[in-house]
Formats: sequence, structure tokens, C-alpha cells
Amino acid sequence: MRLDFGPQGWPLALALLLGVVVGQKLPTRDEGLFQMQIRDKTLFHDSSVIPDGAEISGYLFRDTPKRYYFVVEEDNTPLSVTVTPCDAPLEWKLTLQELPEEASGEGSGEPEPLDQQKQQQVTVDEGTELFSYKGNDVESYVATSSPSGLYQLEMLSTEKDSNFKVYATTTPASDQPYPELPYDPRVDVTALGRTTVTLAWKPTPTGVLMGQPVQYCVVINKEHNFKSLCAAEAKISADDAFMAAPKPGRDFSPFDFAHFGFVPSDNNLNRGLTSNKISRSYTAKPKASDIQKVCIGNKNIFTVSDLKPDTQYYFDVFAVNSATNTSTAYVGTFARTKEEARQKTVELKDGKVSDVFIKRKSSKFLRFAPVSSHQRVTLFVHACLDSVQVQVRRDGKLLLSQNVEGIRQFQLRGKPKAKYLIRLRGSRKGASTLKVLATTKPSSKQPFPSLPEDTRIKAFDKLRTCSSATVAWLGTQDRNKFCVYKKEVSESYGEEQRRREQNQCAGPETRRKSEKVLCKYFHSPNLQKAVTTETITGLEPGKTYLLDVYVVGHSGHSVKYQSKLVKTRKYC
Repeated sequence: MRLDFGPQGWPLALALLLGVVVGQKLPTRDEGLFQMQIRDKTLFHDSSVIPDGAEISGYLFRDTPKRYYFVVEEDNTPLSVTVTPCDAPLEWKLTLQELPEEASGEGSGEPEPLDQQKQQQVTVDEGTELFSYKGNDVESYVATSSPSGLYQLEMLSTEKDSNFKVYATTTPASDQPYPELPYDPRVDVTALGRTTVTLAWKPTPTGVLMGQPVQYCVVINKEHNFKSLCAAEAKISADDAFMAAPKPGRDFSPFDFAHFGFVPSDNNLNRGLTSNKISRSYTAKPKASDIQKVCIGNKNIFTVSDLKPDTQYYFDVFAVNSATNTSTAYVGTFARTKEEARQKTVELKDGKVSDVFIKRKSSKFLRFAPVSSHQRVTLFVHACLDSVQVQVRRDGKLLLSQNVEGIRQFQLRGKPKAKYLIRLRGSRKGASTLKVLATTKPSSKQPFPSLPEDTRIKAFDKLRTCSSATVAWLGTQDRNKFCVYKKEVSESYGEEQRRREQNQCAGPETRRKSEKVLCKYFHSPNLQKAVTTETITGLEPGKTYLLDVYVVGHSGHSVKYQSKLVKTRKYC
């Protein structure tokens, strides 16, 4: 496949296109006649030239055909043409349109009168059809012996604007542009988990035997397998799938120049590539839709992680020639990840407190089915350590989804014979401990004490002495019992250590008797005045103390306020 096109009279874009064939042997032909043929608008309308032995990228507007041309000079020449659809199925056909004898390599090169030359021109609109295909597979036309002539590749996308790749060569035996597949090109699933899938495949002989730089790229998605890497890249990103900057000395097309800001000077060459069409092809980006591409070097075993349980995924592996960026697809596979281990559902009894332990990042399910008809359900959730996520469904309908820190009370509207499913999701920081209560009984009989919205302890710095500290905390309108405890800690005791030890579900029964300061009852009908103070005496100068306040409910369940660090004055 050698070309005898000179730059004289050609637009800048096509002149650069022909730079790839400089130095090749040129056939002997009448240059004037050939220029006349090559300028025929019916012959080269909206066309490009395919270089020998280089893959080119192109773009099709929907329902707008595009033609590529190349010349085979000598008879009995091997020929291979490969077309790779990317975004959508393509229709393409390859035709042979013979040139007159004076334009072939067998011509004498002696000029003839112009009128005689015109009589010898042939009509090349139809030509002889050699091959046609319609679909989205990577398809090739291969001939061991092809006649000389002008070959036309016509392409059409009827579904949408689309990317594609074309590779043509007259030396297919030595080129080997695409990595070769092994005798078994399947991708195997060797291990399957709830969030991981391990894949394995046989290496390509191109990298092992021929020493060419080959790496593997794995594509994961939830929709379908891909037949080419450019199809997967087009799904990920329109910009990534088309118009990566071409390497120096490699193939170009007129659309490349338009994209990079160079407007072709010959309107006949690039008719249809107007500015509004170019902008149309880049404004609407396809959604990635959970597709991921990972290139892993020359390893042929790979574990895909961070998948969702009980979900079907499709896996494709592509061997990529790092030098030419051409690729070959293995036979993809699919697999469904395993289901999450079914959690044992804990049954809640009306008015009874249940202790719940949740592993880090795990979940627990609780079920509450009131025996009698009810108008309202009161749900208490006491997160002893870090915050937890609480979801409540009534007969499958989501009623609430919130993060809970400390103790929270929820009022749920009841329904006859309704069943409630409570899902508790633990913290990412560590394990979680909770106390949960669901009841249809009146609030006066609740085992948990009522709490103010703010459970902090306030220390008064101006009232601090060498042997005492004065603190205050909020109460409620309900009469509750409050117990105060103190513990001497080291000066290095900080907020981080305090948070680690802040188990709000641990009651006064876990404390030493020597740490107890006092217990008292307190309430106020006026919430704005529901605050109490206490002065803790018997402290030592210059020491740090951890102060805790517990509020105890009617049935003995207690809740701890947020701990407070205080330090006595060293000199008084």
C-alpha cells in the first residue's frame, strides 16, 4: 500500500496526513491525470487517507457516511483491514475501484494528450464490493493476494455519533499490530467472595515469546461485557475514548486537526465537520455508570475488591501493546458476588431493655412485633460509645434513618398488627455497644431516665480553688436521681483518652466507692431553670480530676453525662 500523492494544491490537513509515507517507493503515473482524478469531488468527497501499518482513530456523526481510501500499486499484494467499533454498531464495506492503466505501477510514465487521458478515466462510484459487515464486533478483511487499485472503506453509524478505529496493512505477516491471544483466551474466576473476585487468564504470546511491551487492563462494570478496549473507554469518558494526543510521526485524520483547533482549508475534504457538529460531539458526556478500568502491568492474576455483595459484575481483560497502544480483547466473563452473611434477627420484648454489640462496620437487625393493637411505639436507642446509624421500617416501609450519638428517643406512629425491623449499623472507628428499648407503654413507666438535649458538664474556672471545683449540669421536668463521681488522672490525660473511656452505658455500679462524691434528686417544672450546681471538695492542689455525672431512671438504668476534666489551682 504505497501512495503517490503530492502536497501541491492539497489542504494542510491532508498534506500532514501524507507525511507518514515520505520515502516510500512511488509508482510511475501521469501526475496531471492522477491529480485530476484525486480532485474529483465524487471520488474523494468527505474522505481521508489510511496510512500503511498504523491504526487511526475516527469519528462518525449519526447517519453521515464517511469514506477512507488507499491505493495498492501491485497485483498479488497481501491486504488486511481491521475495523473496531467503539460506542455503537457500525455498518462498513470495502470496495475495489480500479484505476486506469496509466495510473498503475505498470504504466510507462510517458504523457498522453489531455483529451485522451479524460477518455480513459473510469467511473469509480460503485466499484467491486469485497466485504461488508454490520455490528459491534472487531471485524477484519484479510486477503493473501489482492489486485492493484484504489480501495474504498465506507463507514456508517445509524444509532448515534460514534468513535471507531481502523488499521490497514499490506504486510500483515510481519506487522502483527495487535497482541496475540493465547490458545485459551478465556478469563477465569478463580475465587469469589462477598466483596472480592479473583480473575486469572493465560498470558499473551506477544509479550512472552516476541518480547514486545504488553500490559493488561481490566474493566469492571455491571451492565455487559465489552468487545474492545475503546468501547469500554468510550463508556467511561467521551474525552478519554477519543482524541488522546497522537504520537509524533503516527497517523492523523482531518477530524484530529479540527479538534486541536486547526480548521482544514478544503471544505470538500471535510464536508459535514462544521463547528456546530464538532461541539455537539463533545458537549454530552456519557455517564460512567459504575464502570472501572485498571491497568495492572504484565500480571495475569488480579483481585477486584470493594464490590457490593450479591451483585452481578462483568469482567473484561485487554492485552495492550504499550508501544503502539493497540489492544486485543480476551473472552470476558461475569460473576455474582456472594450474599452477605444472614444476620440473626434479635426479637425485642415490649418494655425490656436489650444489650446489643456490633462489630466494626457491621450491622445488627432487631425485630419488634407488639402483641396488642397500638397507636404509638416509643423507641429508645442508647449508643454507649461511638455514633451508630439507625434505620426503622414498619412492614417494609422506611420510617426513619438517622445517626445516633448518646441516647435518643423516637416516637413512631403505630398500626394494627404492624411489625418493625430495626437495623443498626456500627461505626467505622471500632465496635459499638448499645442499649435498645421498644415499647407501646406510657412514658411514665419508661426504664430510661429523661435527658436534656445538652448533656455536657460545665466547670466554673473563677470558682476553682486548690481543693475544690464547682460544676453545673442541666436537668429535666422529671424528677431524677443524679450521682457525681470523681477520679484523679495524670496531667497527660487528654481528650482522646477520655473519649476512649467514654462508655455511657457503664453505670455507677462499675465505679469504686472511694470515687463517689454524692447522689441527689433534682427537677424543675420550668426547663429554663432546670440547672443544678455542685461544689466538689476534698481535692488536692495542682491535680487533674475526671468528673462524671450519672442520671438514674426508675428501673435502675443509668445514663452518663459527658465527662469533664478539671484541674485544681496549684497555689492559693
